[in-house]
Amino acid sequence: MGSDHISEGTILWEPGLDVVSRANMTRYMQWLAAEKGLTFGDYISLWQWSVTEIEDFWQSLWEYFDIRSSKPYSTVLNSRKMPGARWFTGAELNYAEHVFRHRTPERPALIFQSEIQPLMKISWEEFYQQVAAIAAALRAMGVRRGDRVVAYMPNIPQTIVAFLAAASIGATWSSCSPDFGTRSVVDRFKQIEPKVLLAVDGYQYGGKGFDCRPAIAELQRSLPTLEQTILVPYLHPAGAGGQLARTQIFDDLLTPSDELVFEQVPFDHPLWVVYSSGTTGLPKGLVHGHGGILLEFMKFTGLHVDVHAGDRFFWFSTTGWVMWNILQGSLLLGATPVLYDGSPGHPDLDVLWRLAQDADMSVFGTSAAYLTTCMAEGLEPGKQFDLSCLKTVGSTGSPLPAEGFRWVYAQVKKDLLLGSVSGGTDPCTAFLGACVLLPVRAGELQCRCLGVDARAYDENGNALIGEVGELVIAAPMPSMPLYLWNDPQNRRYHESYFEMYPGVWRHGDWVRFSERGSGVISGRSDSTINRLGVRMGSSEIYAAVEDLPEIADSLVIGVETSGGNYFMPLFVVTTQGVDLNDELKKKINHKIRGTLSPRHVPDDIFAIPDVPRTLNAKKLEVPVKRILAGVPVEKAVNVDSMSNPASIDYFVEFAAKLQSRADR
Repeated sequence: MGSDHISEGTILWEPGLDVVSRANMTRYMQWLAAEKGLTFGDYISLWQWSVTEIEDFWQSLWEYFDIRSSKPYSTVLNSRKMPGARWFTGAELNYAEHVFRHRTPERPALIFQSEIQPLMKISWEEFYQQVAAIAAALRAMGVRRGDRVVAYMPNIPQTIVAFLAAASIGATWSSCSPDFGTRSVVDRFKQIEPKVLLAVDGYQYGGKGFDCRPAIAELQRSLPTLEQTILVPYLHPAGAGGQLARTQIFDDLLTPSDELVFEQVPFDHPLWVVYSSGTTGLPKGLVHGHGGILLEFMKFTGLHVDVHAGDRFFWFSTTGWVMWNILQGSLLLGATPVLYDGSPGHPDLDVLWRLAQDADMSVFGTSAAYLTTCMAEGLEPGKQFDLSCLKTVGSTGSPLPAEGFRWVYAQVKKDLLLGSVSGGTDPCTAFLGACVLLPVRAGELQCRCLGVDARAYDENGNALIGEVGELVIAAPMPSMPLYLWNDPQNRRYHESYFEMYPGVWRHGDWVRFSERGSGVISGRSDSTINRLGVRMGSSEIYAAVEDLPEIADSLVIGVETSGGNYFMPLFVVTTQGVDLNDELKKKINHKIRGTLSPRHVPDDIFAIPDVPRTLNAKKLEVPVKRILAGVPVEKAVNVDSMSNPASIDYFVEFAAKLQSRADR
């Protein structure tokens, strides 16, 4: 199957009758017919009902997934107004309780491997005891319902243990990956005033060890509300604590404990704070509730990814990406999360495919960039490894091109569901995703997810079919943020999502929907940098780069290319008398890597005479991004609104060079 035979929309896979009969989506539809008298002939009609009768749809999921609540709800939805919708008023429950109802000796709770730890399995009994012990330790430290517990931890079992311990007592969780620079972490954690920090002494990535203890000490100094630190000796098992103040060792807290107690909290009680960076100001602290995340994860992983009890669910992620939240969320379905900590390319690109074999993965989730890299390197994992247990490959983070779809079916496995999904940290789920009842078409996302009234709008708010428009959500969802942290009167929340189309969520992606309901994401419509699914505000990159004395000004752009890659150039204005040489480029990259994260080091750095700005001095990020994406300058920017119109000429020439290079 050569790439010359593949174009967008080509059918690459269709489910057989056996796949359809076993699918969770089929069982849900059969349940609706038997219990509610609702019959749907196909997925499209089911989706249409789910976004029209939204109260009935979400109430049906409550029953179908047997949500346990100590107090009943009085109203499914108080109002369809956005923002401001409140779900399942009166209900009290606990997210963690729904995880441990799957406790069983018949299968492991977690499977884990890292660059420094061979494959290991953790039983449900050990998992339960560890969560109970850490929950008891947190209570002893004075953590109570509503207090914040934060983690500077990689994707290891202790992170999930700590999260569920915090959730069980009604504390609010937040995490950052330890490859984030300390300023990025402080910018996030300081906003929410944590009481307890969990951290690792260090980690290994790409065969190299990284000591986190200096960063932990800086976090302790920079977070005035912090009372205790729990340290996991991960890189240096002996003597990891050093001179850290008010620090206890994780394993020392794993003493026999009483039964795990699940604090009953309102449906909208804060479960965690995750972060989505805008283009200005501090990262947005998005607050999600116990009940909304519970229902959404069961719907997404259960119905759309078709995860069953006993499946082994993997998604390559760090704890700073929302896919980590979804990865641990597979526990809600009785699946076993497969955790990996390390580089996906060390010692070679086969490391994750080898893990898929050794862990008997059912679902292999990764980024589109990883799949296209494997394709470019000529990998043939289906020939090299036993992937007989694999039934789904998931892709997200950026659009997967048609050639990437072709490669999965040619070189991974012919008979599987390739689920290309797109959503965001903001709703903590996918808007567009997979459905095992539908065919897989090259370059397309199969469907709009149930309960997601996704549309493409033009600039006047008219719905489009077959044309690219702004991705919007026209009806509320339970997993939408309850609010943004430290956002009086929801001002920033409204500005971030509802300013362009009042009462309608604008997500910031360009999308095109087909008549049959499938979709194609064309990239970000705003200027947020989205690298491998991890979003970083341009303002954070500017703060790091312009802190260097050699840099007077800067502009960073992220552009999705036609080949499915993500091109992130950085443009800098140097101070007078300074040249942009290789040494300065290395210094800039080192600054970004150390202050923010390795993922946001630019692909290349270019010197420019001036950063394009509006008359009120705002950087013209979105117009420049549109020019680099091929939009004609007269449609991309109004030069009469610029303070320095001549500065845009550089980017017009730059875009022409990019296009010329792509045409070769």
